[in-house]
Amino acid sequence: TLQWETLGRQFVEYEQVAPFLIPEEQQRRLLDFLPLFLKAWEQSAGVIVFPNIQLLASEVSKLLTKEIKRNLNGKPAEEARLALEQLLQQKGEAEDGCLLLKSVYLLSQTDLRTMWNIIGSGLPAALMQCLYLFFTFPLKKTSDDGETSEDDTQTQEMLVKIMLNMYREEQGVEELLAADKLQSLIIATASLWDQCSHSWKVPTGRVLRTISKAQTKNSIVYLQAVDCIKIAIQNLFKLADTLPACDVCEAASIVLCFVKDSYPISSALLTEFENNDGYQLLLKIILRCEGLQQNEGDPYLDEILDMLTCLTTCGKTELKVSGNIVHPQLPHFDFEQTRSSGMTVKNLQAFQVLQSIFQKSNDQHLCGRILAAIDTIWAWDTVNFFLLEWTLQPINQFTDIIHFKPHPVQVQFFRLVESIVLDLSYVPHEILKKVQYLIKENVVPFCTLTALRCLLSMTKKDLLFSDIFRDSGLLGLLLALLRKQAKILRKSAGTHLPGLEEGTEKELNAVMLKMVAALTVGSVRNTVVLKDYGMVPYIKIFLDDECYRSATLSILEQLSVINYEEYMSIIIGALCSSTQGELHLKLDLLKSLLRILESPKSHSAFRTCSGFNGLLSLLSDMEGALQDPPSGLWTAVGQNCILELVFYTLQGITAALHLDPANSNFFQRHGLFEKMAEDLGSLGCFWTQGERQIPLSLEKTRTFAEFLDAAFCSSEPFPMWLKNCIWILNFLDHMVKGTLHLESYFKERKPEMGEVSRDDQEGPQAQEEYPSYASFSCRWEMGDCAIVHPGAVCVMVRLLPKLYKEGHSQLSQEIQCAVVDHIQSLVKSEKSRQVMCGSDLLSTIITSCQDAFRNESHPLHLPLTRVFEKLASQAIEPDVLR
Repeated sequence: TLQWETLGRQFVEYEQVAPFLIPEEQQRRLLDFLPLFLKAWEQSAGVIVFPNIQLLASEVSKLLTKEIKRNLNGKPAEEARLALEQLLQQKGEAEDGCLLLKSVYLLSQTDLRTMWNIIGSGLPAALMQCLYLFFTFPLKKTSDDGETSEDDTQTQEMLVKIMLNMYREEQGVEELLAADKLQSLIIATASLWDQCSHSWKVPTGRVLRTISKAQTKNSIVYLQAVDCIKIAIQNLFKLADTLPACDVCEAASIVLCFVKDSYPISSALLTEFENNDGYQLLLKIILRCEGLQQNEGDPYLDEILDMLTCLTTCGKTELKVSGNIVHPQLPHFDFEQTRSSGMTVKNLQAFQVLQSIFQKSNDQHLCGRILAAIDTIWAWDTVNFFLLEWTLQPINQFTDIIHFKPHPVQVQFFRLVESIVLDLSYVPHEILKKVQYLIKENVVPFCTLTALRCLLSMTKKDLLFSDIFRDSGLLGLLLALLRKQAKILRKSAGTHLPGLEEGTEKELNAVMLKMVAALTVGSVRNTVVLKDYGMVPYIKIFLDDECYRSATLSILEQLSVINYEEYMSIIIGALCSSTQGELHLKLDLLKSLLRILESPKSHSAFRTCSGFNGLLSLLSDMEGALQDPPSGLWTAVGQNCILELVFYTLQGITAALHLDPANSNFFQRHGLFEKMAEDLGSLGCFWTQGERQIPLSLEKTRTFAEFLDAAFCSSEPFPMWLKNCIWILNFLDHMVKGTLHLESYFKERKPEMGEVSRDDQEGPQAQEEYPSYASFSCRWEMGDCAIVHPGAVCVMVRLLPKLYKEGHSQLSQEIQCAVVDHIQSLVKSEKSRQVMCGSDLLSTIITSCQDAFRNESHPLHLPLTRVFEKLASQAIEPDVLR
């Protein structure tokens, strides 16, 4: 602070004596003061505490302006350029120019009032003349290593920073009009870009862009009066044929800045630009950028495209177009409610340049930028889509040529088409007709695939598209294509035809199936169309391939709405005809079956189509699948996958029995519970040797809930066979209660295109995760639960003696006792015992557990006797007890 106070006093003394000094002495006094000022600034970390800073700025700026003019006066351009460099350089005996430049540089960064004093000194015009000479007349002077010296770079940075600070103010731009160097520099950039100083190209561009943003009415009149834009365009036309594309873009972007930035004040420069073929120039320059390497010239090309996009809204009058809405439309669409925000398209000439670029170029970057520009214009105002499509029809016309464009451009284009529906809630019928024709012709399969995905997304938005695409013939087209593909698949079954069903073609088939599925969901009429086309036999051919299966099952599920018997016949038939190793085909079929069985109306069809026998045959086919260790075919399949198939099979049976007396009676009358017990017992985890078990004295007894916690939630080692048995008993327990079809233990997995099919995975490692055990024990401790399916209790009893394994006698009999205790808890209520008396549980206990009944020392003797006595006490007919 003391230092600044001392400087302040010294400057006051200078002010007092300056009027009485000759100019040379006055200048010397000021130049002697400046080193002290700069030193104080450096020692105070850039903080200036100087009361007379505005006067100092004015004096220093005037002196710098005077020195610049003195060095330029009467000299040829190249000599003047050299003299300026010597004046401003940072080394040598004469450092006055450098001292002045650095002082002005620091003062220009203080406050606005100080900046106004600098601007009023005449410095803006003087520095513009300097910039013109530096840009236009390159010097060969370099340092010893051939590069621009560090001092030269620092001088350039200070000069440019001063100009940027001055010219961002309108007052600074106005000061330029007294000289003619502004228009000279603009024209020079448009004519001498290949001959100018390379090191001054970027700085000159920065300065001119800053001036462009601060244009005033007077500056626009000045540029118009000297035909600046007209001459620049004429020169750029010449450069466009000779210069590299990226250089022409850089030069043209500067000129276009003045056109675009001036428009909010006056349309004069835009009019001059348009009247001198400015748009044709831009089209020529941009098309020359085709094939540029990535990032080469991108910043200036993108800048031109951004400014051209902005120019589409520059016009004097609003476009007037009559509404041409084709119906039907989405319920919530109302064109009359579409309000303009003011950012509407008024300049179709500018947009036509964008449109022409897309039509004439196949360059990925250019086409992608045009589509992005259109998206931006739509985002400015919803009305813009209608203004453009009802006049120039860009999207309509682009659809005719989109298959010629690179794949990423095709994807971007159809996302844009999709947004018309998803974002604007408008159905563009004419565009959709052309997209449909594109699909029909299938000139480029990738383009067809992308177009179909676009329509699929629309279809999922609203049911209206189910009617639109049926009436337009798209549904019939897809069915015909799928019929053809199904015949090829059927012909090639079991063989591999080169090129068949690979890559894009396979994806196309998958999306066609998804599209048909989307068109039939919720549309009985479309489902009837599919059936009337005779497509059902062809659709089911796609079940064998996992990437087609989800959509195929969705179509068949819609078929069930009009004919449950046909659906059941297909699904049960596919289950029964599937091979032993096609576990995941069976799983997908079962999950579909479960969705349909949610409707009680389907239960009768399930029974008459041999559904129960079909599902039980799945269990029969898995004989030995849960052996530990696995053998044969099952070594390549994870046990989790096998358990999942058992679970969904039992779920299907439970769902078909749920609240259906006819099905329950059928299942009981035909001895299918006994068949189920036999099939489950042969899975490989239950004991099947038939050897007599030796009763043991149990060291400890656990409830079934404790057993489950120990098996799945503790670190206690449990053999694999026992874990599998526990899972199956858990499934049966929920079947007893009639809730198995509501349970979910396994994660859903939906394969997508490009993934390895689950049936093709080798080894069990991918399938070794066990089902979720969440809240397992609490479900077993629920106490008295109503018995819905007593036959399932009989199955548990039949499996009881098979809960045994050599070498695990203690553990085997402990788990047997726990299961019996749980069965006893199931039948402890009078209501449950009455339900059970109608079944054959009594005889099942006697025949299945003879050893336990005959041997009073058997661990199961007492608990089984209690269960028997409870049931016998409720027996209505004496024959049952006998």
